[in-house]
Formats: sequence, structure tokens, C-alpha cells
Amino acid sequence: MRDENARLKKLVTDLSLDKDALQWVIEKNGVELAELKATVEQVQEKYAFSERRACRVMRMAGTTYPYRCQRSDESLRTKLVELAREKPCFGYRRLHVLLGRRGERVNHKRLHRIYREVGLMIRRKKRKHCVREGKPLLARTAANQALDFVHDAVACRRTIRVLGEVDAYTRECLALEVDTSFASRRVTRVLEGIVTERGQPLAIRCDNGPELTSRHFLAWCVERRIELVHIQRANRRRTRASRVSTDGCGMGA
Repeated sequence: MRDENARLKKLVTDLSLDKDALQWVIEKNGVELAELKATVEQVQEKYAFSERRACRVMRMAGTTYPYRCQRSDESLRTKLVELAREKPCFGYRRLHVLLGRRGERVNHKRLHRIYREVGLMIRRKKRKHCVREGKPLLARTAANQALDFVHDAVACRRTIRVLGEVDAYTRECLALEVDTSFASRRVTRVLEGIVTERGQPLAIRCDNGPELTSRHFLAWCVERRIELVHIQRANRRRTRASRVSTDGCGMGA
């Protein structure tokens, strides 16, 4: 009876240690083979596990852990560095193509690993956007129009867009076009109909959307000699202050 109790206590202790070690490994979130091997070594040192027991906890084959790669990457590393110096703007994919042309057959994943180990990663530059300064609406004139999009959804949850064109002086709605998407050429066709029916405006006020900042739309405005006035970009502080002032006026009323 005592031997059976001792055996059960030892079994519970081993299971508790295995659970504790597994919980500690899950928090590390290691997925690569090299990280798993390093984790096995750490488990052996922290919990005094044998190699077989640590591999069992990590779900690693007993023959995988002691294996050490005998292949050397020195020659490939040297060729990659020399090629990267010749083509400093090329990434690892283009370098892989150039190495293939020179007769070096290598897996792209292996090349990417060496590429990162050497430290040849190219920092991606952020795309520069054209900055357009908006102009405040100082006075209303009969020759100015405003253009904007409104988003909504139908019963089947499909999103739609509504293109609205209004007269900035009389607030008369000149056009309402509904579709799931609008290209810049579709916008200019709508404006062509308004110009034919109501005459050509001197200026059109709009936001900085992609349809209204495309080359086609800008070229159409230049060809028609229509001034394109972009609104001022949103300012969180100004928007928040205006909301607070509006709420205060409503409460006072």
C-alpha cells in the first residue's frame, strides 16, 4: 500500500511539473524549430528534466533535438553579400533571381533566412502623398458648386454610395447618383450633364477623396477652367470644440 501511494504521489508530481513546464512554454509562443530547441534546453535547466522528458513535453521527436545541420552557408552568404553590394536597392526576391542566373540553385526560404541573418533587410519607404491645402468658404456665390459622397447600406447589407452635387448659393440639389462604386470618369460624366443643363461653374468645392484627386478629374477641371477648391483637412481639436459649443448652445436654448 505504501509503495502504491508513493508511486501515485510521484506520478502526480511529474504530471504537475509537466503541466507547469507546458504552461511556461505556451507563454513564450515559440514556433520555429530553432526556438523549440532552445526552449527544450531552458526546460531542462529550469525543471531539471531529462532530454527525453523535455522533448516529450515539447512534442518534439527524440531524434530531432540532437540533430545539428552539417551544411555550411558561408559560400552562399559571401555571394549574397557581394551581390547585394552591387545591387543595394534589390530585395531578396530579386537577388534570388540574379543568383539563379549565375547558376546558384538555392531555395528562396533558405536565401531569405541568410538574407535576414546578414542584416540586408531594406526599410520600406512610406509613400508620399500630395498635400493640398484647403480654403475656407468665405462667401457664397451663384457660380460655386459643392460635391460630396454619402455612404449607406440596403436591406441585404450591401453598401452603396450616393454622389451629390449642390449649388453653394441656393442649396439646390443638382444631381443625386446612386451606385455601389464611383470612378472618376463616372463623376465627370455626371458633371458634364450638369454643365450642359445649368452652365459651367467657376469653382467646385470637394473633399480629398481618391475619385476627386485623380489625374482624370484634375485634367477635366483644368480643361474646363474650373477652379477646384478642396476643403480643409479634419482637425480633431477643432471638431471637438465645435461639438462642445453646439451642445452648450442647445442646452442654453
